[in-house]
Amino acid sequence: MGAWRPRRVRHDPRRRPVTDPARSAALETLAAVRERGAYANLVLPGLLRDKRLKGRDAAFATELTYGTCRAQGLLDAVIEDASGRPVADIDGPVLDALRLGVYQLLRTRVGAHAAVSETVDAVKATAGRGASGFANAVLRKVSKDDEDTWVSRVAPPAADDLLGHLAMQYAHPRWIAEAFWESLRANGINSMGQLQALLASDDSRPPVHLVARPGEISAEELALIVEGETGRLSPYAVYLPGGDPGALDPVRDGLAGVQDEGSQLVARAAAVAPLEGPDGGRWLDLCAGPGGKAALLGSLAAIDDARVDAVEPAEHRAELVRKAIRGLPVDVHVADGRASGLEPGYDRVLVDAPCSGIGALRRRPEARWRKQPSDVAGLTVLQRELLTAAAELTRPGGVVLYATCSPHVAETLGIVGDEELLAAAGLERIDTRPLVPETDLPLGDGPHVQLWPHLHGTDGMFFQALRKLP
Repeated sequence: MGAWRPRRVRHDPRRRPVTDPARSAALETLAAVRERGAYANLVLPGLLRDKRLKGRDAAFATELTYGTCRAQGLLDAVIEDASGRPVADIDGPVLDALRLGVYQLLRTRVGAHAAVSETVDAVKATAGRGASGFANAVLRKVSKDDEDTWVSRVAPPAADDLLGHLAMQYAHPRWIAEAFWESLRANGINSMGQLQALLASDDSRPPVHLVARPGEISAEELALIVEGETGRLSPYAVYLPGGDPGALDPVRDGLAGVQDEGSQLVARAAAVAPLEGPDGGRWLDLCAGPGGKAALLGSLAAIDDARVDAVEPAEHRAELVRKAIRGLPVDVHVADGRASGLEPGYDRVLVDAPCSGIGALRRRPEARWRKQPSDVAGLTVLQRELLTAAAELTRPGGVVLYATCSPHVAETLGIVGDEELLAAAGLERIDTRPLVPETDLPLGDGPHVQLWPHLHGTDGMFFQALRKLP
């Protein structure tokens, strides 16, 4: 390929690649993710509507977009090996197209000729003939081998560094694979085969989970309407076989929502955890945005004649909570949960703490490449402060339900297993496993619950119930 280096090109969003609408939608989404840190799941639906993509075309665009975002680390390693230069030296629009092209070659059934020619045409339209020649050479080199061969070339040898090999094979930053492994072992799972299964599950596109709003519709009724399947763990969960959940009548009418089954279990646990003394009907969601758990908690509160205060410090996220809880006995407060100004005495407090989110990476395909291990230290400080504030707001005999969508030990057992922190807050751990409906799926030795994508089919949710001491 010589010594040609791609020229820097100013990206003009008005220029559209000369390629089919599905690939065009994917490329425009990838550009938004790269250029302004956008979220693919927020950008792509609008592009699908603008381009009037439906059915198979919409599904193809979705697979290309999310798959490319999810596999970015592996794709970049392959591109660097095939091109002989760092991806940082490749112009952004060219890199977007190369990632999309390599993804098609390695992880889809798209024919090599179509994947190469469509990508080269897109590069030519956005970056010129020289860049298209570069892209053509890279893609043709990639197309000569399959994914397994490329993984063996760019990943550390499994015999020397199995964890590093698996991290590359299943497109995870090494530090996240290490965090998963540490958490598995902390939860009594010492098999590297389990780590491989976890990474493989996290590297696949997850099914859509719906939540049937209690008091409005049952999971069985919802499943019949949407032609889905009732969940295995949550009594409100329905697994959607495909399609756009936002287009479903029950979702549009507020009878159901989109929510991972693990998140449903967290909200339910907060509502059913055993109290000492009567339930006075004062419930609190201390970290409510964007509102999914607040809505389910509010639905359960309506049945129990309780009322929920929902706290969210950011106004735009508080507005999302207001939309989610419309018509429910929930009051939204724009405040910092560490200093909410609310009157103590709550029976139930949910602390769905801000966290690294590494347990929900399969639903946020670009997130794994943005997060850094240094993020965790600041979050654990916040998590401790929120748990302390929650304890101060809880009445003696009441319950705090601490949860994260991260299995990272520092954010989970490192918080609720800190005896000094719990003693200072006046909290004691109670067995949380009975708060999950009866199941034959493994829930570990307790007293907490750690859910896993490969074992439970949920996000990697962690939750621990804590009782406020007299």
